[in-house]
Amino acid sequence: MDRLQKEQLVAELNGFFNEAESVVLGHFKGLTVTEATELRSKAREKNVNIRVTKNRLTRLALKDTAYEGLEEYFTGQTIMAWSSEDPVSAAKVMNDFTKGNKKVELVAGAMGAEILDVNAVKSLASMPSLDELRAKLIGTIKAPSQKVAAVTQAPAKKLAMVFKAYAEKGEAA
Repeated sequence: MDRLQKEQLVAELNGFFNEAESVVLGHFKGLTVTEATELRSKAREKNVNIRVTKNRLTRLALKDTAYEGLEEYFTGQTIMAWSSEDPVSAAKVMNDFTKGNKKVELVAGAMGAEILDVNAVKSLASMPSLDELRAKLIGTIKAPSQKVAAVTQAPAKKLAMVFKAYAEKGEAA
């Protein structure tokens, strides 16, 4: 990789860090191509970016971003996941993958300038995603309107049944 390519990579990574809602880091050893492909596939489904880069270049890219505090964790073979749409999704993807694969170990994470330890990343992963929260909110908003419709329809239905009963009684007499 020549100097120009390195500068472009640093600029690209810096852009990612400036847009990211959260970043999660892990160390890996002996990860096969198939396992890495599986992780990338799961990440793509959740709009999460996965990247393995040179630590020195990544530390340069962290400069002047909210994630500058993660610099010390870029040692050894480091894999990073980030999302610019949902702060929970990167933690979910990495946490789920590490449960089934002992070759990747969670190291740290961050939401802006707030550095998260492994337990905080796992707690973040257990939270509902943005899409799940939206669905719950819509369900909560929708429920009262359904109840109102049921309550307003019930008296009319009962009244119609009373009229029908009187009509039938009048015909029988």
